[in-house]
Amino acid sequence: MEVELRILQLPVDYRELVVHVGVDPTAKAIFLEQCGKNWGYRDADIRGFHPERGVCLPDGPEVIASGVSMRAVSRRAVVEGVEVAFSRDAGRYVCDYTYYLSLHHGNGCAALVHVPPLSPSLPASLLGKALQVIIQEMLEETEKARSQRLVHRKLSLCDSRQGEPTGRLLL
Repeated sequence: MEVELRILQLPVDYRELVVHVGVDPTAKAIFLEQCGKNWGYRDADIRGFHPERGVCLPDGPEVIASGVSMRAVSRRAVVEGVEVAFSRDAGRYVCDYTYYLSLHHGNGCAALVHVPPLSPSLPASLLGKALQVIIQEMLEETEKARSQRLVHRKLSLCDSRQGEPTGRLLL
C-alpha cells in the first residue's frame, strides 16, 4: 500500500480562504465554482466509497455558495492563453463533496478551481501563473466583500433620523 504524506502549514485564523484545486479531465478551461451541492453523490471514489444516501450532510442546506464572487473573479482573472470561466455546478464527485464540506465548516470562506489536465497547450508553468492570478483576484474580492460588510455594519449602527450612533462597533 502506498501512502502519500502532505504537510501543510495552516494559518491560525478562522477567516482564512481555503482554495481547492481539482483536475477535470474533460475541461478545456479553468472553471471557478460558485457553490457546492449537498446531494447527488452516487459515483464511487477510487476505493469504492460513496456517501450514504448520496448526501454530504443529512441535515445540511441543499446548496452553499462561496462568499467569493466567482463571476467577478472570472471576469478579472486574465492570463494570455488560458480561458477562465464561471460555473455553478462542480459535478457530484469528490471535488464538489470536499468543497461543500469546506463551505459548510468555513462559513462560505472557501473556493474550488477546476483545471484541465496539463498538456502542451497548458504546461505547468502556465497553469501555475493562471492560479496565481486567480487566487490574487479571489483575495482582492474577499477583501472588497469584507470592506462592504464593515461599511454596512457601521451604517446600520446609526440612527437614520438623528445620524447619531445607536451602538458601538467593536473591531
